[in-house]
Amino acid sequence: EPLVESGGDVVQPGDSLRLSCEVSGRIFSGPGLAWYRQPPGEERELICAIRDDGATWYNDPVKGRFTISREDAKKMLYLQMDSLKFEDTAMYYCAAFPDPTSWGPGTQVTVSS
Repeated sequence: EPLVESGGDVVQPGDSLRLSCEVSGRIFSGPGLAWYRQPPGEERELICAIRDDGATWYNDPVKGRFTISREDAKKMLYLQMDSLKFEDTAMYYCAAFPDPTSWGPGTQVTVSS
């Protein structure tokens, strides 16, 4: 599998969660990586990205709460999610950036009281 996400869970509002993604060498060597999410009944959306030089970008709904990072030696991508809200409930996916050519199975994050 070129992309395998993990770390999803059921959490309460205000909690933190860290997602991980194992990335194939071919994808990891590209220009960048990103996290996407797909809330129930909605389309998949780009939430943050990191370039191969370490520069990051965040979509407004997660800015200041989520942190994307990469560990090159292990070919891993991470998403630290803090101050989780109900509206963060979604299936989370990692993918190549800016052109995702394949998708992993995703990992479910549910924020519920």
